[in-house]
Amino acid sequence: MSSPTPSSTRALSPDLLALYHERGHVTVPGLLSRDEAQTLIADIHAWGERFLAELPPGQRAWYVDGGVKAREVLRKLDNPHRHVPSVQALAARPALLGWVESIIGPGLSVYFSQVFFKPPEGGGPKPAHQDNFYFGPNDLEGLVTAWIALDDATVENGCLYFGEGTHRGPVYPHEAPAGEPYNLQLRPDVLARQPMTPAPVPCGGVSFHHGGTFHQSGPNHSAHWRRAVALHYVNDGTRFVHPALPYDETLMLRVG
Repeated sequence: MSSPTPSSTRALSPDLLALYHERGHVTVPGLLSRDEAQTLIADIHAWGERFLAELPPGQRAWYVDGGVKAREVLRKLDNPHRHVPSVQALAARPALLGWVESIIGPGLSVYFSQVFFKPPEGGGPKPAHQDNFYFGPNDLEGLVTAWIALDDATVENGCLYFGEGTHRGPVYPHEAPAGEPYNLQLRPDVLARQPMTPAPVPCGGVSFHHGGTFHQSGPNHSAHWRRAVALHYVNDGTRFVHPALPYDETLMLRVG
């Protein structure tokens, strides 16, 4: 089922909001032009090169993509909204804030953000999980993730997959593989009952998903990058009160 086009106003259209509340996610195209996406990519890679050069050996397993054997490539970076001015500007973009506000209400902050690199020919998968387990917000409805595609995200290069309607269920316990305490994921017995549906996103588009929605991404076996920025927005009444991993509240950025 294709998503309707966004409203000409700052708020998401009623059709898009209805899809979000029904499925737990919705895709909105056209936030960024391809030229704007390329500028963000250049800025992010420049930061990534500096970060990788200074990364201690003990932290490399967390940030380096283990699926790429020929060279050392980052799989992710944390909090670009505090380190890359162009990402901070993106986080405060009026059109994006209007869409987010229509989902979780006014008084917006970016609590945490990420860059996902998913390099070609080896970028690894991310197992199925719920953001609300990772973040432990006091209000399960007060957080939404805006996942912004900087390349075309396709089935071939590792787009997101969602469990339709899973945001209406509980936040399940997660577990991590031995030696990977950061890689929290839904248990196989829970996931076995839930089909996962691919959700390609065109370059410059946004995939919004609820903190309770099951989601995962596949490996990148293609010759193309699948880079994205994820901005985790909260409203004024929402904080991470029992997170599964440590998050620094001092890095929160008020944007609306």
